[in-house]
Amino acid sequence: MKIAIIPARSGSKRIKNKNIKNFYNKPIIYYAIKAAKDSKLFNKIIVSTDSKKIGSIAKKFGAEFSFIRPKYLSGDRVGTREVILHSIRWIEKKYKKPNFICCIYPTAALLKPIDLKKSFKIIKSYKWNYIFSATKNSYPIERAFNLTAAKRVVMVDKKNFLKRSQDFKDSFHDAGQFCWGTYEGWHKQNVIFDKNSSIYLMSTLKAHDIDNLNDWKIVKKLYKFKNR
Repeated sequence: MKIAIIPARSGSKRIKNKNIKNFYNKPIIYYAIKAAKDSKLFNKIIVSTDSKKIGSIAKKFGAEFSFIRPKYLSGDRVGTREVILHSIRWIEKKYKKPNFICCIYPTAALLKPIDLKKSFKIIKSYKWNYIFSATKNSYPIERAFNLTAAKRVVMVDKKNFLKRSQDFKDSFHDAGQFCWGTYEGWHKQNVIFDKNSSIYLMSTLKAHDIDNLNDWKIVKKLYKFKNR
């Protein structure tokens, strides 16, 4: 049994009503639901939310909305894993134990069904606990620097100043699109970034996490470019 869970709480601070904000004439959560539906992978597509309004919108587009997420799992410091585990326990009681659970983020407007299909083949074939979307950092993180309160530049590691960018290994970051996990993985592996996890590599043209209004504008341009 394969389940998609879309965690979509209310109360986003940097972008008001982010998970249902209008994105090319549809609430942005629509695109995550559509990608899950069109992949034809899932027995159930479930939205986990603390908002009846978000739940109703998700249901309109084909997700199942059958419970309200409790308040203690709806704060901005609550991790994804705790939210997914809560949904898995509900699924087990109502249906049966799922084998693979995919967390799809509600603002993944660039996500395509093919990405879900290809990443599922990886987790199914290679026995990882988790497979999550990731992109390559465009510049070596070893040459990063911070700014002090007085706006002075302080390198994170001064010994890297004279090194060339090609001297460093590639590094990656979470693309914020989706995360596949096995039933055992979600229950036993507390940290997703671990030796028992791997990535589904995505181009920065296909994956961009939305944290602020600048991100929102970038994703709108990428969506228009991809669908022109």
